[in-house]
Amino acid sequence: MSLPLTLDQREFSCRAGPREELVGEIIQKISASLSILGSVYIVADVVRKLRNGKKTDPYQRIILGLSIFDILFSFILFLGTWITPEETGWLMAVGNTSSCTVQGFFHILGWVGEIGYQMALTLNILVLIVFEWNQEKFAKKVEKQLHIIIIALALTMAIIPLFFQSYNPRCGNCTIEVIFDECNSTDDEEELCVVRGNLTVANVLFFIGFSMVFIMLIFGTVAMVWVYVHVRRQETKTKRYNFRGVQRDNHRESKRIRKILLLYTMSLYLCWGIFAAMVALESLGSIQIVYGIRVVFKEAFPPLLGFFNMLVYFLPKCLKYQQDHPGTWLMIAYFHVLCPSVNCTYCISKTRSGEKEDAVGASGINFATFNTPNNLPQTSPKNIPKPKVHPNVQEEDVECASEMNSSNALDASGINFATFNTPNNLPQTSTKNIHKPKVHPNVQEEDVECASEMNSSKSKVCNEEPRLVENSEVQQNNQ
Repeated sequence: MSLPLTLDQREFSCRAGPREELVGEIIQKISASLSILGSVYIVADVVRKLRNGKKTDPYQRIILGLSIFDILFSFILFLGTWITPEETGWLMAVGNTSSCTVQGFFHILGWVGEIGYQMALTLNILVLIVFEWNQEKFAKKVEKQLHIIIIALALTMAIIPLFFQSYNPRCGNCTIEVIFDECNSTDDEEELCVVRGNLTVANVLFFIGFSMVFIMLIFGTVAMVWVYVHVRRQETKTKRYNFRGVQRDNHRESKRIRKILLLYTMSLYLCWGIFAAMVALESLGSIQIVYGIRVVFKEAFPPLLGFFNMLVYFLPKCLKYQQDHPGTWLMIAYFHVLCPSVNCTYCISKTRSGEKEDAVGASGINFATFNTPNNLPQTSPKNIPKPKVHPNVQEEDVECASEMNSSNALDASGINFATFNTPNNLPQTSTKNIHKPKVHPNVQEEDVECASEMNSSKSKVCNEEPRLVENSEVQQNNQ
């Protein structure tokens, strides 16, 4: 547990002096601003789909909840000392006890909700790849329960300190903390008593909160390793048995999803992994961390989770933009994806004015159709030009060949999460398109049907002998 905050130590309780305090506040506000910007882009993308009447999948709804809680958490960090009590003497502190309580409430609410939805996002990708679920099954079985548990837990953790006046200032922000002062009832001047807050509640909530951080990191690591091993085994089987078609496409999509999960997990390590390790070391008093390292990993990185999530969320679409516009840098691709209406004079290539939005959304991953029966793209017959037909080839043969070619087409927009590992993912061939073979004029229909039955099923035996047609020309040829 952190050292108790006393009235005599409030002026610069966690920084060496005014200069260090100013540097820490500037870095924290910049990081929080970037995180708010990234989360707003994600929220705007999902809301735009809803306004256009498009269906959203659990992945998009989870990342929406994560971004909303991140906006709350980052906005509170951006305000920083502006709403902390003026009596603390911190830089730019102009608030009071009520504003401090509001800051502490939304600080804990956004922090716990962000942790919960980050674990939900990892769970969603894990069950899609390893357990071969589709998004419809995930939505029916666990999604609603996840939303209820995360929101209820965040509200509970944020409301409990209100009853014990446990939201108090510390290190430029208001959070769960206890204020101590000299006891008036005793003669011992060194003895300290609690003047605001509850020490037991603060210790319990501190333990629960940082336990959630470590559980999130451990779960993310286990899920990443599990997905990596699973995809690696798929890759080995694909090389051994030389799978083609849908199985090879599913494996390719699995590798792309594994990359997305890896990037999300690395963002957790940067924002919360190093931060949690430093807090644990400082609480145990085993090591004294250099001020510069503390500023980077405790002031700059924790508010940046929303910005990193935005980079991962829009990465597939940026990579697709680079494929469509060779020679474009990744940074320029992000600029065009995030600001499509702004023209950049230094860009190598520009977005075409009539280019439509990708069908799978800004994330480039079609989570809604992953592991579902209808994973193959549907092509409108109006947009398919009729091929030139040879005069000796019938129209039915051309239609049959066109259906076989269109069924093997891949979705060029990105990862098809909805159709991965489903029993009905193979193209179905209609019996109407199977044309009858050409029959020799000297062979009757019964003989052709008999031959067809012998070829289609070995269990059926055709006992009838073909009847020869009396024809003078045939007899002459036989002689």
